[in-house]
Amino acid sequence: MIKLENVFVNYENKEVLKNINFEIDSCKNISIIGPNGCGKTTLLKTMCNLLDFKGNVFFKGKNIKQYKVKELAKEIGMLSQITQMYFNYKVFDIVMMGRYIHNNNKFSFVDTNQDIKKVEEALKIVGIYNIKDRDIDTLSGGQMQRVFLAKIIAQDPNIILLDEPTNHLDLSYQIELINFLKKWSKEHNKMIIGVLHDINLAMLLTDNIMLLNNGKIEEFGNIKEILKTDKINQIYNLDIKKYMIEILKKWENM
Repeated sequence: MIKLENVFVNYENKEVLKNINFEIDSCKNISIIGPNGCGKTTLLKTMCNLLDFKGNVFFKGKNIKQYKVKELAKEIGMLSQITQMYFNYKVFDIVMMGRYIHNNNKFSFVDTNQDIKKVEEALKIVGIYNIKDRDIDTLSGGQMQRVFLAKIIAQDPNIILLDEPTNHLDLSYQIELINFLKKWSKEHNKMIIGVLHDINLAMLLTDNIMLLNNGKIEEFGNIKEILKTDKINQIYNLDIKKYMIEILKKWENM
């Protein structure tokens, strides 16, 4: 469904992504992990054509640079770490913004019954239907994150790119969110590509892991196979499995 060929991205003469090549089949969820500054967010932005890049990115066999903005937005949506609003909209109105790309009127947007239904469904899915009439500036960070996730769900793209979707969320909702995304993507034939710092959450989302370091793909495949090598330990400068087992023992001894 999505394919990257010889992709390079530079920021201020610094090479952030270096010759990225991979292909992901339809409905195959991916977790992207790696240390801070390794290029994870840059990779997501490149996949939805938000950055200038060298090389090629294809979606359904078509170069994304050939897509019109609204056309691409129907296919790929991204939930960024930065979810700021500069005007004090109602929650419902912000989520309704996700339906704009489905509007055929070039000069105005009139929400239809189908749009309203999609927005209400999205609000219920992420558990914020009860605050749909609240002003956005009255919400907590966790509530804000759910609002913008609902907006992406209402947008209804085929691929959802998630950049640290569990930021600002308490532990129980982090797990609930990841489990929902797995179930939702399977039931609706969608693909989730998520950048996650927490390796446990990455493993919960999917068995398919991409390990980035210094702008390069170090490993890409099944997490069990990747954890059998020392590559991940070298990159994080930590024996990941040993650390996880030690923490588990502390819980078992309580």
